Amino acid sequence: MAVPQGILTWTFISECPIPNDVNDLFVDGEKAIAAYKTFRDSAIFTTKRLIVRDAQGLTGKKVEIYSLPYSSIHMWSTENAGSFLDVNAEVELWTKAGHIKVNLKKGIDIRKLDRLIANALL
Repeated sequence: MAVPQGILTWTFISECPIPNDVNDLFVDGEKAIAAYKTFRDSAIFTTKRLIVRDAQGLTGKKVEIYSLPYSSIHMWSTENAGSFLDVNAEVELWTKAGHIKVNLKKGIDIRKLDRLIANALL
């Protein structure tokens, strides 16, 4: 398996409804738990993995799907937002595929994500 170079980074803007078309990606017994809006699409936490839908190109018709099984996560960290100048929280995942950083815009509950990851992994 090829390992991505550097850090893969996503930004979650806000929590959103779970997209209906993501159900076509699920395996038997898999269910969506929460979804977050990204700049062009969404990230969905399921009972088995994190799915990120990344629309590409000018029209957004080309979509790349990232699927990160929770079993590939070795370690994670969360950092809540700080003071006036530091308003973004972040989650970092160390995985078999490399290092992933998720920036969270103001208003996203960092502890909800922390619990979601902990419940999936522990």
